[in-house]
Amino acid sequence: MLSNRRRDFLLDLWGLVLVLPLAVIPFVTTAPLYYSLTNQIAIGLTASFGVYIMLRMDLLAFTVPAFMAIGGYAAAILAKAGPTNLLLLLAISFVAPAIVALPLGALVLRLKGVYFVFITFIFNEILQLILFETPDLTGGSNGIAGVPPASFFALDLSSPRMVVLVTAIIAIVGAALTLAVTQRFRPEFTSIEENETLAESLGVAIWQYRTIGFVASAGMSGLAGLALVNMLATAHPSSFSSFSAVNYIAYAFIGGRRTMLGAVIGSVLLIFMSNLFSSQGAYSAGLFGLLLIAVVMIAPTGLVGAAQQVLASFSSRAKGTRA
Repeated sequence: MLSNRRRDFLLDLWGLVLVLPLAVIPFVTTAPLYYSLTNQIAIGLTASFGVYIMLRMDLLAFTVPAFMAIGGYAAAILAKAGPTNLLLLLAISFVAPAIVALPLGALVLRLKGVYFVFITFIFNEILQLILFETPDLTGGSNGIAGVPPASFFALDLSSPRMVVLVTAIIAIVGAALTLAVTQRFRPEFTSIEENETLAESLGVAIWQYRTIGFVASAGMSGLAGLALVNMLATAHPSSFSSFSAVNYIAYAFIGGRRTMLGAVIGSVLLIFMSNLFSSQGAYSAGLFGLLLIAVVMIAPTGLVGAAQQVLASFSSRAKGTRA
């Protein structure tokens, strides 16, 4: 058991380590293509961390786009009011969706399976309606345009290079927080995932730990919303459509749902391939779908899970040969 925990920790730590190079990219190239890819990957993997945290408790949540919208709009409203310090924007984009998640969690976290999935999807649709029907606060169908870029005290972060750097920093902060939460509560999350009834009989407060995970997932999604709004300089409902949840869930599943490393690898692979397929015009969606089907069929436990199985097979064969 201890060796498994150590292995899982190392895989999660590698997930954080692989996010760090994103902050180097704006200093080694000025190519718009690489800037765009870096922004997309950083935002995608930060959002996928919100999915990953819930999967650690065997819950498939579609709430990521909604919490992204809450975090992104909260940051946009604050920035339009004057304060653009990155630290303040990070705080408001994490705290605002986390506060919303508390009462929402009290309503939905007792549900399981398809009921939980359905309710969390409906929450996205309700929030979309709210965004469109509250023009005085959210700008309605026009959104909030001309959002000032983040700053850091006297440092200007408005250039394309600095925008990419801010997005990368947000992803690194998200990865570090995800690592901290999932490692701190890994025994409780794992017990809930593997056998909820047994965990409850042993005194694990199921609802309490689900609430912690749900609030952390909401905050992580809010950080992704901040990154998206800062990149686009606009907060618009179309940026947070319910369908985008499918992409973030796919990132976590294709890479491997049981580790942070899987979320990172899945995000990088699928976003890169999506951009590659986009040059094929009408065939791009079909090609992307075929890729997902192929990966799921070949590696049902995700790319990281498949790699672990292959390494374990080689290790057992090597031991058998030595014996």
